[in-house]
Amino acid sequence: MTAATGALEISGRLAILAGKGQFPVLIAKAARQLGHDPYIFGIKGESDQDWSGFDHFQISIADLSAFSKLVRREAIGSIVLAGGIGRRPKMSDVRPTWRSLLASPASLRLLASGGDDKLLRFAIKVLENEGVKVLGAQQVAPGLLGQVGPLGLVRPDKNDLKDIAAASEAALALGRLDVGQGAVSVRGRVVALEGLEGTDAMLERVAGLRVDKRLSAGRGGVLVKLCKPGQDERADLPSIGPDTVTNAHAAGLAGIAVEAGRALVLERETVVAEADRLGLFVIGIIPGAEGQG
Repeated sequence: MTAATGALEISGRLAILAGKGQFPVLIAKAARQLGHDPYIFGIKGESDQDWSGFDHFQISIADLSAFSKLVRREAIGSIVLAGGIGRRPKMSDVRPTWRSLLASPASLRLLASGGDDKLLRFAIKVLENEGVKVLGAQQVAPGLLGQVGPLGLVRPDKNDLKDIAAASEAALALGRLDVGQGAVSVRGRVVALEGLEGTDAMLERVAGLRVDKRLSAGRGGVLVKLCKPGQDERADLPSIGPDTVTNAHAAGLAGIAVEAGRALVLERETVVAEADRLGLFVIGIIPGAEGQG
């Protein structure tokens, strides 16, 4: 079977490797709207959605052998990686295939070590070695990508633009180290960097700084989320959703900036409505461009 997704041709059945959160559900629904019947590989210990309306199977991310058998059984031709993965598998859990061993025997240890980008690059390579084409979520659901400019009614002011510039510089530096994709700047000073704990936990730390009076109690500051330099855009694009807006407000921030065309806005209508209600801006930016208000 060959089906068209915009200008994209998909051969075989489309699958989704589903981690945490609502994101995989949005991709699955978008795939159905395009006429696909996606098969869901729910990652054990990560996937937390109800997949009863889809063909699905719970699988360990390290069980490459079981994955390979299911790919052949279900005639999977393409796959999208979607959702968070919080736990790295142990080397003792890895069940390789001959293809994975022959293709890259030394890199198997990246399943349990190395940065997120290296891990995802390895996962993509393993999937491709099994004859599966790896697609970016934005290829199946391009409407999730953030666009240049404000999404809602609120716009950043001059001080916010300075915070966007400072946090963007920090986020790019962080990305070069393959650590995270986000940073927070308040009054031109970078006060938080995203680590393995993720964006929401970082925002909780900023809220704690307000409570401890290490930051001014007044509202101000910006969360910026950007792609890592050189990042493979088929996996782990930066994303925000309604919870990001709520947590940014709780942290006393004035708004959120994401990389236009390379970051995902999940549940866009709810994001915009919540941002407008709370008086926050959400804006798509091009890193390095000036005057993006």
